[in-house]
Amino acid sequence: MTKDETGSRLDPGLAAEILQAVEAGFERQLRFTCDLVRHPSLRGQEHTAQDFLFQAMAGRGYAMDRWAIEEDAIRHHPGFSPVTVSYDNAINVVGTHRPKDEAGRSLILNGHVDVVPTGPFDMWDRPPFEPHVEDDWLYGRGAADMKAGLAANIFALDCLRDLGYAPAATVYLQSVTEEECTGNGALACLMRGYRADAALIPEPEDDKLVRANTGVIWFRIHVRGEPVHVREAGVGANAIEAAYVVIAALRELEAEWNGRKADFRHFEGLDHPINFNPGKIAGGDWASSVPSWCSVDCRIAIYPGVDPRDAAREIDACVAQAARGHAFLANNPPKVEYNGFFAEGYVLEEGSAAEAVLGRAHASAYGASLESFVTPGYLDARVFVLYDDCPCLVYGPYSENIHAFNERVSLSSLKRVTGSIALFVAEWCGLEKAA
Repeated sequence: MTKDETGSRLDPGLAAEILQAVEAGFERQLRFTCDLVRHPSLRGQEHTAQDFLFQAMAGRGYAMDRWAIEEDAIRHHPGFSPVTVSYDNAINVVGTHRPKDEAGRSLILNGHVDVVPTGPFDMWDRPPFEPHVEDDWLYGRGAADMKAGLAANIFALDCLRDLGYAPAATVYLQSVTEEECTGNGALACLMRGYRADAALIPEPEDDKLVRANTGVIWFRIHVRGEPVHVREAGVGANAIEAAYVVIAALRELEAEWNGRKADFRHFEGLDHPINFNPGKIAGGDWASSVPSWCSVDCRIAIYPGVDPRDAAREIDACVAQAARGHAFLANNPPKVEYNGFFAEGYVLEEGSAAEAVLGRAHASAYGASLESFVTPGYLDARVFVLYDDCPCLVYGPYSENIHAFNERVSLSSLKRVTGSIALFVAEWCGLEKAA
């Protein structure tokens, strides 16, 4: 298939063969996905899962790149998010396919290997890092978000190889970390020079394409108190109780930001696009002492087009105003520390060639038209769309309970998504005979 022909639609007979190849290889894909889920790739522990993926891609003959994120290499980029942890094990892995003849359009197939904490194991029906299949579901932490998608990227290319084909353009298979807390992993790939004509990220998006998503800011509020013996609690200042005053004020800011939704295209129809979450709280040292300190880790969304620095100024002002109305905090104002996501949202504009190709691939795999929707969660697509003017298609399988107990992904949906990715690669990149 020549470069000029990559603009044409895929032959229906070949499309059917590709979907049959996905079907034939799906048991292998499922075993691979389960093996990947068994690696507990929590923050700071991602390296073993990345070793697994490195070996899997190297064994397929891809040119391999593996490195720890270098904070100094990305800290001055406008997409950088502040970091408070070591990056020694924050490993990115990229496998590169290079064609015999660069005849088609290049592509990045991206996914993140990091997963969120499990919470108490006894609140899961089964251990979270022991994947199991029941009916149409694969269970396990990270099974849906998003190790099933990472495996789908690899096996979509495998099925083309099983048919004797390879992409007729450069394809980068990216497995990044830090998606769940900063987005710095995808940014580090961009800063390392990985660029393409389009990108696709099979996040668990319920068989749909993401049209737009919010940005996200993480921050920690440090509140001080005045410790005394609990018998004299009335003369002290309880830092934990004071923290709730600040949280209440931030709830009011959340409501104010939601009230602005009519000003932002794609978000005006959502009930509650801006979500504030006090996600972690710690404070005090002794049950019989009035606590002298309290820290609250928070997350809040921002609309696409809103500069995180402007949003941070509103957050700072909100906390300061709440402190002024509190007897102790007025003279001991809380401090706000930005300690993670400092990321803009994005809009995927309609009408790109990449979206048209994905629409045809989805129609072949699903027998239905591709739908798009807006999500109020973070996605690494913002790195491609905002900082490289690259259309990034976030599109992946149906799932339930991501970031919750008993996370699971639909296997029938995953199989169809894998088929869609393979069809997309075949039309977008074109095909040549495999070596």
